[in-house]
Amino acid sequence: MEDYTQFRLAAVQAAPVYFDRDASTEKACRLIREAGACGATLAAFGESWLPGYPFFVWGSATGSMTAEYLAQAVEIPSAATDRVCEAARQANIDVVIGVAERDAQTRGTVYCTLLFIGNDGTILGRHRKLKPTNRERTAWGEGDGSSLTVYDRPYAKISGLNCWEHNMVLPGYALMSQGTQIHIAAWPGMSASRHTYLSRAFASQAGAYVIDVGGLLSPEHVPQAYKRLAESYPGESCIVDPRGEVIAGPAEGESIITADCSMKQIYSAKTLCDVAGHYSRPDVFQLSVNKVPHCRVVEIQEQECETAESEAGPEE
Repeated sequence: MEDYTQFRLAAVQAAPVYFDRDASTEKACRLIREAGACGATLAAFGESWLPGYPFFVWGSATGSMTAEYLAQAVEIPSAATDRVCEAARQANIDVVIGVAERDAQTRGTVYCTLLFIGNDGTILGRHRKLKPTNRERTAWGEGDGSSLTVYDRPYAKISGLNCWEHNMVLPGYALMSQGTQIHIAAWPGMSASRHTYLSRAFASQAGAYVIDVGGLLSPEHVPQAYKRLAESYPGESCIVDPRGEVIAGPAEGESIITADCSMKQIYSAKTLCDVAGHYSRPDVFQLSVNKVPHCRVVEIQEQECETAESEAGPEE
């Protein structure tokens, strides 16, 4: 008889300390340790959790807000990510956390990024949101196909997308074609009616567990000067099984939702529907994915120019 791998998944539903990278990092580390103490194998946080979702783009944002958001964003790697990685190592837990990632070269662009961290404290990779939604485009740049990656962990293959990337359809299929078995669906934390159905659909299509996780937001969570722009995001995180059924949550308030899961359930679901395998029609449909990273500047060195000239020979 097969000895199916068992694992515990955790959705960390909490509010960051908005506009405060250091305080948010400290809180993330505490929550990671708590998830580890709960026996979780993998813990996930919501979209751009560190140091917070740019809620102000949906109102009358001021220049000071956008400047402070950029100043408090997280570079990868950095002291902030080093601390989160160390917390994951100490807790012996894999972590997927949404970060507002600042471009380390230009320091003028923020990406909505999912950061994947192994239980040994190493950064496995990152995924930058491909298309920010509506007014989010005033806060975030666009990612590229290079980060549409599934990570092969000892317990399962894991992947993740941000918010309405689940509405785009094709990014999800790209991950399903790589055999994802546990997927993190990261959201800012708006009402469950706006995200649970997409997470459940992904789980059913992929034959994978989905950690549907959002942050929390209310006026009390943000500095006094920004309270007028802060809506209420209730979180309502949950965990979905490979048939699309909610098995834990939705949760209210700050909490860590856990569910005990088994590879047996994944195999059972995929035998019925493997959308990139036996349930596909490659003779009818094919997906092309450009996995080349964006390269905005290509430098041509002087030596290369001289070589090219010498190969061309003298002019006649």
